[in-house]
Amino acid sequence: MKYNFDELTKRRGTGCVKWDEAPSPDVIPMWVADMDFAVAPAIQEAIRKRAEHPVFGYTYVQDDYYEAVISWFRRRHHWTINREHILYTTGVVPAMSVAIKALTLPGEKVLILSPDYNCFFSSVKNNGCEVVESVLRMNRNSQNKFEVDWEDFEAKCADEKCTVFLLCNPHNPTGRVWTREELQRMSDICHRYQVRIVSDEIHGELIMPGHQFCPMGTVDESAIALNSPSKSFNIAGLQTANIICTDTATRRRIERVININEVCDLNPFGPVALIAAYNESEDWLDELNQYIWGNYTTLCDFVAKYIPQWKVMPMEGTYLAWVDCSGCCDDMAAYCDRILQGAKVWLNPGTMYGPQSGQGYLRINMACPRSLMMEALNRIKEFINKEV
Repeated sequence: MKYNFDELTKRRGTGCVKWDEAPSPDVIPMWVADMDFAVAPAIQEAIRKRAEHPVFGYTYVQDDYYEAVISWFRRRHHWTINREHILYTTGVVPAMSVAIKALTLPGEKVLILSPDYNCFFSSVKNNGCEVVESVLRMNRNSQNKFEVDWEDFEAKCADEKCTVFLLCNPHNPTGRVWTREELQRMSDICHRYQVRIVSDEIHGELIMPGHQFCPMGTVDESAIALNSPSKSFNIAGLQTANIICTDTATRRRIERVININEVCDLNPFGPVALIAAYNESEDWLDELNQYIWGNYTTLCDFVAKYIPQWKVMPMEGTYLAWVDCSGCCDDMAAYCDRILQGAKVWLNPGTMYGPQSGQGYLRINMACPRSLMMEALNRIKEFINKEV
């Protein structure tokens, strides 16, 4: 490999949410979805060059920003995006809230596939709408793969109060990468009942071998896509994201909400990082995906050998392992807290992603050097053996 993902980078003491929020300095954090890998060299160099200029005033987003976005999605995903369809903002979660605000009235329903990213719940509720969950089914005849319950999905869309479907593509936390056929079926059902699609595609570049990310915009031009290089290139702190919306009237509404909510300005480093990521760091991303896949297969082997009461679900995308621990405990929040206190490893209980649908699961962030992941797994193994 050209890039060294085994290198340990000290993050504690840098004002880092992942590490500095830990309750004690000996905790290994494997919770919030950011990576412990140094960013691609081209991104570091671009930021270094921008930092050499001594003024950090308001940022004007220039042509090369849009060109980088358009070029990336055209060559990587065969998706042609027009410049006028791109609206930038400070992050995918703000973009999500903006889209919901622009597309709904208070009291309307927003459909999600549960378990789902926890901010889906808060974003919908904070905009005065009701979360409606279509719970994913596990297909035990297909390697425990999570699938849409199509009958339930259509029934929820048929509710006249349901006006938006908020999709996580690829899906966090289950790791599904939706196929073109699945996305087409979602689109067909939503169009049948006039339900607008908003697709969070922040994990769209984190794809494992044998799978292919399909942007919803290549299936349904009317869908509103939310994307960012933040997860895939580990630059979430630079707060840059894009909303892709082809419909002029809808885009005008979204842009108005962006300005009303004051999430319309980027910092000086976000655009240069995006340009360096999309224009110069594609090979880094490809190697990253190989390394994450190696972490996943290593984790699966370790769990099968030493923690057989856990079952790791198949991961097609993201860097988040979704683990069935239903045979261990009825209260996953308490179970993860015991692991935190006893093993000093910080994991996410599945109930964060659906109080009912996430029960019995936990989520592990594997985006770290393999030696650190192995230290965490050995701590968990020893702790669980002591508990037994």
